[in-house]
Amino acid sequence: MEDRVYPSSKPIPPPPQAANGGPPSFPPTKGQAYGTTLPTYRPQARKAPPPRRRRRGRCCSCCLWFTLILIVLVFLAAVAAGVFYLIYRPHRPVFDVSGLRLAAFNVSAAGQLTSRINLNVTARNPNHKLVYLYDTASVSVLSDGVDVGDGSFPSFVQDSKNTTLLSATLTSGQTLDATAASDLRKRTSLALEINVSTKVGVKIGSLKTKKLGIRVRCSGVNVAVPTRKAAPATASTSNAACKVKLHLKIWKLTIS
Repeated sequence: MEDRVYPSSKPIPPPPQAANGGPPSFPPTKGQAYGTTLPTYRPQARKAPPPRRRRRGRCCSCCLWFTLILIVLVFLAAVAAGVFYLIYRPHRPVFDVSGLRLAAFNVSAAGQLTSRINLNVTARNPNHKLVYLYDTASVSVLSDGVDVGDGSFPSFVQDSKNTTLLSATLTSGQTLDATAASDLRKRTSLALEINVSTKVGVKIGSLKTKKLGIRVRCSGVNVAVPTRKAAPATASTSNAACKVKLHLKIWKLTIS
């Protein structure tokens, strides 16, 4: 069966009319009811990002100025070094082995090495206006890598165009391993290498430079091993040659 729709018994009121006969008026909004005025919405403009080109430009200019200043400093240092060389003509000190005598040399059955070496080294300053200031120097004598004598030279000041004779007595009392001890017992002569390590500064008038390390290595020295009854053996130094190297230490880096 179909549902029947019955009309409502209450009459539907007509929509309200405006007072002047215009379109019907609607209920007031909350702002109109409380007498407030809402602000007009205006979207805020976005802030522009800071200019990057100016920062990059400043960094580039700083790098450019730093590079230019560094180049100028290097150029001035090169000019100063050139002027210094032209005026003073600096030369390295020269060292020569002027004499060596092996007064005693013995290796016991237990490998105990006993030796005594009398060493004379000549140091020459070939410069006309430079004075060398030497610290105490440590001296060691090696034979095929085995240390056969240690000693030292005292500190000294060497004037320009001066020759100084350095003398020292080197001794050894170390215990060698079985192989090195057996090898030294069999030898009748020794090929020696002399190493000198010290620090030297330069004096120019009243100016003194910082002392730097130098190493002197002399090779080509041969000496006979003396027996107990024989006199001390004098080494042959005619073929001896010494090389001088600058020894620099920068932080943990060592340059020779």
